[in-house]
Amino acid sequence: MTSGSEPRHAAHESVEERLAEEVVEELDLHPVEEPKKDDDEPLPSMSEQIAEQLGGVRGLIESSLPVLAFVALNVILGDSVVGLETRTALYWAIAGAVLSAVGIGAYRLARKQPVRHAVNGLFGIAVGAYLAWRTGDAKNFYLPGILLTFGQAALLLGSVVIRKPIIGYVWGIMANKGQQDWFGNARLFRTFQWLTLVWVVSLSLRAGIQFYLYQIGEANALGIVRILISWPIYAATFAFTAWAIHRVTSAQKPAESAV
Repeated sequence: MTSGSEPRHAAHESVEERLAEEVVEELDLHPVEEPKKDDDEPLPSMSEQIAEQLGGVRGLIESSLPVLAFVALNVILGDSVVGLETRTALYWAIAGAVLSAVGIGAYRLARKQPVRHAVNGLFGIAVGAYLAWRTGDAKNFYLPGILLTFGQAALLLGSVVIRKPIIGYVWGIMANKGQQDWFGNARLFRTFQWLTLVWVVSLSLRAGIQFYLYQIGEANALGIVRILISWPIYAATFAFTAWAIHRVTSAQKPAESAV
C-alpha cells in the first residue's frame, strides 16, 4: 500500500493518537506506578522482638523508677534516716512513686513517643499505691504485681494441661505472620509445651521470692529484689525461648527444602 492510500479511519486514528501523546507529554500526565507491595517482607528478628516486648533499655529503666522512688523515699523518710512517722513516710513514698510514673507517661506523650509501657506501669503503680494507702503497710504496694505474676504462671500451666501451650500462640503471632499451623508440627508442638513450662517456673520463681519477703514483712527488701531480679529473669527466659525455637525451626528448614 503506497503512502497516502491508507484508509481514512486509520489516518484519523493516528492523528488522534499523536495529539493525545503530545497532550500527555505537555501536561506530564503519565500514570504514576504504585509501589509494589511485598507480602514477603521479613519480620523483625527475635532480638528486635525481645527489645520491643521489654521496651528496650529505656523501658527497663522507666519501669523501675517508680518502684525505686517508693523504696528510696520510704527508707530515707522513715525510721532509717529522717525518722518520720511510718504512715507519713509511706504517704510520701506513694506520692513519689505515682508522680514519677505520671511524669514518665507525660514526658513520652509530649515527645509523641509510645506510651503503652508507661500506661501499663502507671496502672500497676496506682493499684499498689491504693492498697498501701488503705492498709498503711508498705508491703502491700507490691501485692498486685505478685498476684499478677502468679496468675500468669497459672494460666500458662493450664494451657499446657489442655495441650494448647500459650508460647506457641505467641510465636505464631510474633514470628509466623499470625499463622497457628504449628499444631501439625510434632516437634514444634513439643517444644512449645516444655517452653511454656519453663515460663511457668520462671514466673513462679520471681513471684515466690517476692511473696516470701511479703509474708515476713520485708517491704524495703521486697522492692529491691523486685528491681534486681524481675527484669533479668524475664529477659533471660525470653532469650532462651527465642534460641530454642530458632534451633528447631532452623533444623527443619533444610528438610522442608529437600522435599
